[in-house]
Amino acid sequence: METKYSIAFYTSETIIVLVKAMKEKLFEKVRWFNSKNSIAHITICEFIATDAAIEIIKNKLNLLCDTFEPFEVYLNGFDSYSNGAFVITPNEDSKIKLKVIMKKVTKSLRSIKTKKSSAPHISIARKLKPDNLEIAKHLFTTVNTSFLCDTIVLREYNPIIKQFFITNTFTFNNNPQPEFIQGKLF
Repeated sequence: METKYSIAFYTSETIIVLVKAMKEKLFEKVRWFNSKNSIAHITICEFIATDAAIEIIKNKLNLLCDTFEPFEVYLNGFDSYSNGAFVITPNEDSKIKLKVIMKKVTKSLRSIKTKKSSAPHISIARKLKPDNLEIAKHLFTTVNTSFLCDTIVLREYNPIIKQFFITNTFTFNNNPQPEFIQGKLF
């Protein structure tokens, strides 16, 4: 059986609460919007995998995350896209660090087709109509918060409730892998 999965960075509980409050405030003004009930996260990629393949992927993620060093992610801006998305963005240093991990994760999954995220962000809303996007821009003008990025999560899509839920968490343990050095025998 094939199932839809997502790999993401989850934020701190403080940011989850902050983003939920922002979504509620926006809901009061524009009513329903996509991502309304989604928990704050930064998507790395989405893919479809069989039960057998997901076990291999979990092993790869475990080994990979073991090498990553935890770091602070600073969120200090908002952005919007022509597709109606309104998002919180990290500062440049955080963006660079997040992209390095995103690239390594998707590279480790090169044997399967993934839908990669191109820019790290936390979605407040998606597919807003232009007038509702303007409302979001006026409602939210400043943000300055951070979280310790020390894990990524594997999430499985539940088609009944149309939401992802966490199935596995992979911790950053800062254990560098020994490099293979080609030597001469004689």
